[in-house]
Amino acid sequence: MEWNASLYDRQHGFVAAYGSSLLQFIPQNAEQSILDLGCGTGALTEQLSGMGRRVLGVDSSPEMIERARAQHPELEFALCNALNLPYEGEWDVVFSNAVFHWIGDHGALLKSIHRALKPGGLLICEFGAEGNIAAIERAFRKACAELDLAYRSRFNFSSPERFRSLLQANGFTIDHIAAFDRPTELKDGIYGLSNWMRQFFASELAVLPEAMRLGVLHAVEDETRASLWNGSAWVADYRRLRVVAHI
Repeated sequence: MEWNASLYDRQHGFVAAYGSSLLQFIPQNAEQSILDLGCGTGALTEQLSGMGRRVLGVDSSPEMIERARAQHPELEFALCNALNLPYEGEWDVVFSNAVFHWIGDHGALLKSIHRALKPGGLLICEFGAEGNIAAIERAFRKACAELDLAYRSRFNFSSPERFRSLLQANGFTIDHIAAFDRPTELKDGIYGLSNWMRQFFASELAVLPEAMRLGVLHAVEDETRASLWNGSAWVADYRRLRVVAHI
């Protein structure tokens, strides 16, 4: 997926804001090394920077890394593929917020993270759980079908049971795992849902002429208005999976 880093910062700051609550699981250790996996534009990397001797933000998006470096020139960032991390026994903590649902193979991801961690190292992460944005995706799929377009979700929203099994199969001991609802109010009032779709369904929308694109956006709004519009803002039906585990 191609990311619009400036739009992400303007419209989707809630991603990092909610991720801040994960910081409570970071050990108090000034000498530790922390890898921020899928750092985006670096908002959480900045918060992590005071929590260890070395903190590195990595992301697979050149646009995100470019913006992170521009906004936080004092911090360290690198372009990196999460499925092939170039580290072996190097990190005390791998931290990740709102990333894993973009990665299709969670087994390969956990192998890569396990290899990067020091013995006893921690994985602290949160991402979309099974059922995340179910109403939005259902409406988007219906709008596409009415144009004879097939929508295939690119998200990998896991259940706690499925992810627990993968963690155990890849050498992790689970300290905490839980799924929970997180209704999330989107910015910009009536434009909030369409802005959200322009970012997160960008690839699907990009192939449509502008008139059809607008038709899809309006159709999704009409379909979800009763459940997601609160009278002044759109409230996305987010559901998250939070995990703390060690090797």
